[in-house]
Formats: sequence, C-alpha cells, structure tokens
Amino acid sequence: RTNPERIFEVFLEVAKPECDKDGKETFIVQKYPPNYEDEDTLKSVPSFAFPCETDRTTVDHFTFVLTDLESKYKFGYCRYATGAQTCLCVVSFLPWFEVFYKLLNLLAEMINRSEDNDVTDLLRAAYANGVPGPNQTTKIVAGQEEWTFTPPDPEKLPSIPSSRNLTEYFNAVDTEKMMMVFASMLNERRIVITSKRLNRLTACVHASATLLYPMHWQHLFIPVLPAFLIDYLSAPMPYLIGAHKSLLEKVRESELGDAVVVDVDENTIKTCFNDLEELPSEIQSYLKKYLKKDKISVAMAASGDAIPKTFLMSLVKLIGGYRDALKFHPGEEITFNPQAFVQSRPESMQPFLEKILHLQIFQEFINERLDMLNCGEGFTDIFEREAMTRADKLNTQSRYKDWLHNVKSQGKRMQKGSKDVWADFKEKVSFSAEIQKYMFKQMKENLHAPLQTIAIAIDPTPSIWGKNCEPSE
Repeated sequence: RTNPERIFEVFLEVAKPECDKDGKETFIVQKYPPNYEDEDTLKSVPSFAFPCETDRTTVDHFTFVLTDLESKYKFGYCRYATGAQTCLCVVSFLPWFEVFYKLLNLLAEMINRSEDNDVTDLLRAAYANGVPGPNQTTKIVAGQEEWTFTPPDPEKLPSIPSSRNLTEYFNAVDTEKMMMVFASMLNERRIVITSKRLNRLTACVHASATLLYPMHWQHLFIPVLPAFLIDYLSAPMPYLIGAHKSLLEKVRESELGDAVVVDVDENTIKTCFNDLEELPSEIQSYLKKYLKKDKISVAMAASGDAIPKTFLMSLVKLIGGYRDALKFHPGEEITFNPQAFVQSRPESMQPFLEKILHLQIFQEFINERLDMLNCGEGFTDIFEREAMTRADKLNTQSRYKDWLHNVKSQGKRMQKGSKDVWADFKEKVSFSAEIQKYMFKQMKENLHAPLQTIAIAIDPTPSIWGKNCEPSE
C-alpha cells in the first residue's frame, strides 16, 4: 500500500502447534490492538507462522506475504527461537525487513525478561506514532523501553550488508546462479526456491525479486509456502515460491513439471531451459563480465549495492530505450508504441524484445510509467537517471528528454496510430492475464484456500520504487 496509516497493522503471538494426535492446531495467544478484527488475517497468520515441520537450531527471522481486499501486500514478519512455544509476528504494509526484525527482537527480550513484563505499552506507542519518512530516525519510548529505527530510503538500491535479504542471497548462491534465476524471471518461469532454513528461504525469495527492478514480479508470489498450500507447486502459471525442503520432498518431480528449482543450501539450480544463454548477447556479456567473482569483489568493496546495480544496468541496456517509443501530442495522453520500441533497439536484441512485449512484468512496467507521466508526476528514480546517462553517452535523442525542453517536435516518427496499437496490445496481454486469474481462482476454490494467502498480480515491494496517482477531478 502506498500510504499506510500506521507503522504496523497488528502484533500477534502464535502458539506452536502440538502433535496432531489430539487434533490441536496453532492458535493466537495475544494480539495488539485487541480490537483488530480482520478475520482473514487472523485465520491465515498461524499457518504461515508455522508453515511446516522444521528442526530449528537458532533464532529464525522470516517473512510471509498476505493480500488485503484491495490486492495490496501485507508483510508478516516472524521471529521464532529455539525451544520457544510461540512465534512472534508483526503484520505491516511496509517492506521494512530490518526495522521489524529489530522490533521483534526487542519484544522477545521484553517477554523473556520476566513473566510480568508486558509489551502492550510499547506496541501502543508504536501503533499511534504514524509512519516516519525515509531516513528519518525515530525513537519510540514507553516507560523504560525504547525502540529506535531508521526507515529505508526508497530511492536507493538494496545494499550489502545493510539489506538482510540481499546479504543472505549473496552468501547462499554464487553470482552465476543469480544470473540464471534473473533470466528465468525475465522469461516468467515457474520458479521454486528451497532451503532447510526459513530465514534463508524467504530472504532469497525477496532478494531475487528485487533484482528485477525497475520491473516487478506480477504472478504468484509466496516467500514461504505453508503445507496446506502444497498443491500450488503444480500450478500451471508462472510463480515464484519459497518451499521448505521438508515440504518439497513430498512433491513428486513429475508434479513440478518444468519448474526451475533453486536449492540455496547447495547452491544448485535444476532447469530444462537455457534462459541465461538466450538473453541478448550484449546483456549476457555485461552480466558475466561484471558479476565475475574477482570483479564483483572489488566492486563490492567500493559499494555495497554493486550486485543490484549490475542487474539494473543490464535492464537499462535492455529496456531503457522504451522512452524512444513514447508518443506525445498536446492535449492527448502520452502513449507507448510496442513496435517502435522493438525497431528502435539494436537488431541483435529485437527477437528477445519481441518476446518481452508479451510478458506481464514489462507490460506493468510500461503502464506504471505512463500513469506517472500522464498524471503529471514524472519520475527521477535511479533507473531513469541511468537510462538518461546512457542515452547521453550514446548521443541518442530520447523523446522523453526532448519533452522536458520542448514538445513541438514530438510525434513525427511514430504517427502510425500508436495509441490504438498499444491499446490493442494491452488488450491481448490482459486477456492472457485474465485466463491465468480464472485458472488460479478455480484451483483455489478446489483447495478451499483463503483468498488472502496468495498474491497474484502485484509486486511484493511496489511502494519502494514508485507511486500511483489518483485521477484528477
């Protein structure tokens, strides 16, 4: 959600499930605020707090995702300690991983300090505080307890070691495997990431998704799959799912079909595709050159965001020229011409770009940019800045840059009905998306799974990279 009203929606302490012999299940021990009444969330959280049987030897911090009635993501941040009988969970619309893990550690310390130490006062103060801005260090005090945190900067790429997710991903798999997962996501494959550790599992799922920026994963996104949703691994549409190894072992290989399986414990990938080798040669060469072990080590010593920056620059090379296919006439909305986009790129890239036009991740990227331009916001995010820098170096005449200075010369190169072309194109792609949603709806009904346990067409971190504008009156 773009503008949440509060830092978190609800805090829950969930009891560990007992043996099924008694038929006992997980249940909520306490919650704050006590009048929180979102029944869908209250029913779903226990299953995600204890998604499967695990042998935990350390404190686990992991994250699950729910969706609200407006199809916006809610993040469930969990902390479970060895030997503990409960799991602590905070649900929030904010993708502030490090901030909430720190809060959970503080709450656990308060609960364990003595039986009489109540967390209500601190939670009440945090709940009433409001949402601070990026980089705005905030101190919340309740009696003797104090929670100090600094919200992440949405204008910056994730960095090692400050980003827990990216650091875990980098420690788990080498950059060659990162490139392979990246290429699979660009082809909208069915992707399963697996691990014996929940903290590593969910961190790697989130980190892999962030490397798609400025695009966002638009399909099934489940950082940790509860046991009762195991049949989702057989879903026929694209997905990015984190499955604990104890759960994945129960699935026959034939049921996974052509899914790409990434084992982040063993640093292996099982796939029947050659997605990395089928990327345009310029993109392949760039990624392989700058993500080599020796080069990336030097780059990371200078800047912790070297890995996401490398993936970002590969996408600048691949789709940064989309602005040369934008069309503007005074008094009309800015539109995108897909054919002009392909034709404006080097011939070696055109076959892949023809394919990417039909992917939802690219379609939603274009729609987001057009919405921002047409509601008068514009954008100056890091992707656009790098795309502009690249255009300047290549001495190209970017239409978007020209508009900022003069709109008179606009629209002569692409006068072949670009508005109608893009409208027709969007209709075709949207039809495909509707088929997927229908199929998924049928599967959910068959499984009796609650709607809020799955996210279909919204990226896990939309508020980090862009905003939506409301239509003007």
